[in-house]
Amino acid sequence: MHGQRIGYTRVSSLDQNPERQLEQIPLDRVFTDQASGRDLRRPELKRLLAFVREGDTMVVHSMDRLARNLDDLRGLVHTLTGRGVCIEFVKERLTFTGADSPMANLMLSVMGAIAEFERALLRERQREGIALAKQRGAYRGRPKALADDRIAELRRRAHAGEPKAALAREFGISRETLYQYLRAEA
Repeated sequence: MHGQRIGYTRVSSLDQNPERQLEQIPLDRVFTDQASGRDLRRPELKRLLAFVREGDTMVVHSMDRLARNLDDLRGLVHTLTGRGVCIEFVKERLTFTGADSPMANLMLSVMGAIAEFERALLRERQREGIALAKQRGAYRGRPKALADDRIAELRRRAHAGEPKAALAREFGISRETLYQYLRAEA
């Protein structure tokens, strides 16, 4: 008995088109996430993992669509193949069944490491670009959530002992933002 062919697509932003990733590939069902690949906390990936069964084949456009972290990628492949699910990576032309050759495992590690490296380079270029924009005065970051007078009131009330969680709710900010305002005054 043959299982189903299940597709998984992931895009990082709303302006990307996930349909292009697996077009022209016959699939029984597709799960699509609109989320970063930096970790595995993705709702559709979780649904896919709960859905697939032994004998199914999971089809993914490329390894970096499944995971940008080598440990996550290897863990997912190992977990799925251990459950009897075959994984196909279209772009890399690699298939993993659980009875994989040493060459297939090497390719998984090398290609996964490249995806992780690309993500690190992207973040480095982003930090460099922000630093250059700040030097030119073209980057100011996110606008403050509160006006200066509201920040002063927040600080005064926090120092008076009011619960920080209650203050954050009242001012409509996260607790982390509240703590950033408190740290910035020092």
